[in-house]
Amino acid sequence: MKIKFTKMHGAGNDFVVLDAINQEISLTPAQWQFIADRRFGIGADQMLVVEKAAGAGVDFRYRIYNADGGEVEQCGNGARAFVKFVTDKGLTGKRSIRVETMSGIIEPRLEDDGRITVDMGAPILAPADVPFDSAGLESRQEGQDALWPLDVAGKTNWISVVSMGNPHAVQVVADSEAAPVLQDGPLIEHHPRFPRRVNAGFMQIVDRHHVNLRVYERGAGETLACGTGACAAVVAGIRRGLLDSPVAVQTHGGVLSIAWQGPGQPVMMTGPAVSVFEGEIDLPDQ
Repeated sequence: MKIKFTKMHGAGNDFVVLDAINQEISLTPAQWQFIADRRFGIGADQMLVVEKAAGAGVDFRYRIYNADGGEVEQCGNGARAFVKFVTDKGLTGKRSIRVETMSGIIEPRLEDDGRITVDMGAPILAPADVPFDSAGLESRQEGQDALWPLDVAGKTNWISVVSMGNPHAVQVVADSEAAPVLQDGPLIEHHPRFPRRVNAGFMQIVDRHHVNLRVYERGAGETLACGTGACAAVVAGIRRGLLDSPVAVQTHGGVLSIAWQGPGQPVMMTGPAVSVFEGEIDLPDQ
């Protein structure tokens, strides 16, 4: 089976984008894994699928598959790639679109400077709704945030739990480059306190408007940037009284600008989206 694709990235977080409006896309988990494989396939952190809107008042439907073949709720950097793709392909003439995702409606907007701003919606902060199992744990208050103890590799990490449509565990570290991201990330991702697994964020505070961030993503490993991870980290930092909006989030792949005005308000994420190349691939029957 041959499918056409576009390779894109947002701050180094790379994607294979598939147009399911003009071609049929129905793949197995093994086929998604093949596409994501950097040696035998195309190579990507996530695969993004553009579909027709399922409901009224929405322009498109957006589906996301991680490199392990599992479908997930949200991908912030992917949302920026999504709006650039549908604009470049002439699938819409709008500069602002409404997109249906597994976790709700998002509203990406193409800016005059070529960057893209995404209304990511309000963060979800109740532990049970992230979801995070807090049973039997005693939290520690810092500012307006509740920090939760998480035992990892024989030590206790104090984390903020935030959902941006997908679950995040954010911890503040002294030096993001020295943080044990590759060692602790998989343990946090699969920690039994997170029934749907979790994205593990390691945030270094540079000043009140600037952080360095590394994220070990659920189903993908460490990526060069994580849009929802940047949003979750800034929300956690503002709630803890460590940051003020807007915040420049430096990732290994580039800078994302995150703005949040407080409880009940949407998180606004602005950053780049780049098309790298296009092609056609013959998928194995799996």
